[in-house]
Amino acid sequence: MALSYRGAVVREAHGPLTVEDIPLRGPVGDEVLIRVTACGLCHSDVHFMHGTSGTDFPYLVGHEVTGVVEALGPGASGVAVGDSVVVAPMVACGACRHCRAGRPEACASRLPRRPKVGLGDGAAATPVLGVGGLAERVVVPAGQAITIDPRVPPRVAALLGCGVPSGFGAAVNTGAVGPSDDVVVIGCGGVGVAAVAGAAYARARRIIAIDTNPRKLEVARRFGATHVIDASLEEPVASVRELTDGVGADVVLDAVGGPATFTTADDLRAPGSRLVIVGAPKQGDTAPLPLRRLFLTGGSIRVSIWGDCVAARDLPLLAGLYLEGRLPLDEYVSATFDLAGAQDGYDRLLAGEAPRSVVLL
Repeated sequence: MALSYRGAVVREAHGPLTVEDIPLRGPVGDEVLIRVTACGLCHSDVHFMHGTSGTDFPYLVGHEVTGVVEALGPGASGVAVGDSVVVAPMVACGACRHCRAGRPEACASRLPRRPKVGLGDGAAATPVLGVGGLAERVVVPAGQAITIDPRVPPRVAALLGCGVPSGFGAAVNTGAVGPSDDVVVIGCGGVGVAAVAGAAYARARRIIAIDTNPRKLEVARRFGATHVIDASLEEPVASVRELTDGVGADVVLDAVGGPATFTTADDLRAPGSRLVIVGAPKQGDTAPLPLRRLFLTGGSIRVSIWGDCVAARDLPLLAGLYLEGRLPLDEYVSATFDLAGAQDGYDRLLAGEAPRSVVLL
């Protein structure tokens, strides 16, 4: 077993992403050591890298991770050495009042707080979203290591860690999309196209994708969008009203996050509809909400964190849909990089090249 491994570290806001040698420790307690085979590059990483989701630098980047179990702590269970796994960034504790009541999506302990990781120079790095897996190795609690079919290739399996369940689950779990629903998805990046796929899986009547990037809209079509709106050319509210017989959408999923898209999403809703906030706003973001109109039109505003997924249920489901040809995740991967090229991958992400880059290790 290697005594150190390489991992991607950022030491200050907007600072360079550097690949460093990190001392390796073995798993203890219920932990497992995973040899990482792929890690997706996600906007959530960038929020930490830029200091807009936290300032606890340095950060060990990466949270969309797949790999093979290499070693077990003495208390680890549920997985075996050699298993192909996806690291779930959120796992319900199973013991709190919400879990006992059958509401694991409301568990306050769903986001595990992994201990800081000692770097080669003695600094302690914060693992992004409790994972820090843009690296050759990662150590996590066994409950976060979800076994999947090894036939799913690593470049696809990595996507099951964050972007795909976040969007797919926002439509299926949080938005409760059904066959009679007209659905709007605002933002067709990685999470947005997965939300489109979730709405298609739920057999929504109409699926309307909105973005300003024609390339992303083409991807949304391939994932199941029945209509697309280029917001740089059309006024989204008028276009959605026209497509929905003047009523508006039954489910609106904001996969961008922030005041502007929240306001647009609220304007797109039909009476009695569900507005689902999927994209993460920045710290300090606020938006006005017309309470009288909300009261008169009814419906709900919901927040979807990681698609309200139950890891052990939903990740194998998504892997199975891919293997059955019902979820075209090969098209989701726009580029692959090695670890040294991760910064180029993030740069492409920020440039709006849809929908996801993956680092293969």
